[in-house]
Amino acid sequence: EVQLVESGGDMVQPGWSLRLSCVGSGFTFSGSDMSWVRQAPGKGPEWVSRIASGGRIYYVDFVKGRFTISRDNAKNTVALYMDNLAPEDTAVYYCSADAGSVAYWGQGTQVTVSS
Repeated sequence: EVQLVESGGDMVQPGWSLRLSCVGSGFTFSGSDMSWVRQAPGKGPEWVSRIASGGRIYYVDFVKGRFTISRDNAKNTVALYMDNLAPEDTAVYYCSADAGSVAYWGQGTQVTVSS
């Protein structure tokens, strides 16, 4: 059974940091490109960042310099470190695995940024 389990979401104040983590199982994690996608209330999904199986990293422009993605294939884990959070970062953050012909999704973790 494929599982992606996110954790680390919380309610924080603007300017604070959070580290999200996603643990995968049931598929070849090391061979999969891993992404973080978020969905804010009332909006559609928004791609945030991707780390390819070979390690190449991509970010959407509005998180460059604030968010850092990393992966640990030995632990089947992908992380997203988010710095200098703003209210517009409020969303459910989902972890996704692109295993070639199929994509897997986690259940999401809520991040709320509010003063």
